[in-house]
Amino acid sequence: MSFWDKMINSSRRKSPWLLHFDCGSCNGCDIETLACLTPVYDVERFGIVNVGNPKHADILLVTGTVNFRNREVLKVLYEQMAEPKVVVAIGACGLSGGIFREAPNVVGGVDKVIPVDVYVPGCPARPEAIIDGVVLALDKFAEKCGQQEKKR
Repeated sequence: MSFWDKMINSSRRKSPWLLHFDCGSCNGCDIETLACLTPVYDVERFGIVNVGNPKHADILLVTGTVNFRNREVLKVLYEQMAEPKVVVAIGACGLSGGIFREAPNVVGGVDKVIPVDVYVPGCPARPEAIIDGVVLALDKFAEKCGQQEKKR
């Protein structure tokens, strides 16, 4: 691994960028996720930046129930993210389909479509729980960056 590759991986570990995707929730978890960006909770103190492009994102935050219409979009977003990447499923809907799990158009939780690294329960998930999940995702991301360095 070259000096520049090590430098880039070190920078990515210290300042990960995250992408938030709503699969189709009641927006309760989305509001709580956005609350994490406010000065009250200030998730940016960890060096995290919320981005809108999956090609720049390191962590994918997913809220809501996955249905047949948005599962392909979720797959494409996941595939467009650079390796290594971490996925965080937020809320009861993201974990299992929530109250919508018996609906005919619902696939289920996020892990039915893409691999999930961290689960944050709740309906809606509290900002403190979401921040705990993001911090755990940062640890998993650092592990994956270290594994990637060893592979090269």
